[in-house]
Amino acid sequence: MSDTSPVQYWYNTKTGEVEESRDRSSWSHRMGPYPTREAAHGALDSAQHRNEEWEREDTDWRGRD
Repeated sequence: MSDTSPVQYWYNTKTGEVEESRDRSSWSHRMGPYPTREAAHGALDSAQHRNEEWEREDTDWRGRD
């Protein structure tokens, strides 16, 4: 029986490399999964953008009466 699961990609924060689902490193160094190699490669940028957006939302929320 063959595995027909789609390949997922992970970003390794220790090495800066993109890994496929079958050769993942320790969970403590991974971000993902991502559907494409390109999305995994941009993991840190995506996380930074998301965190900045959440911070803006929190600031707006705190400013409300």
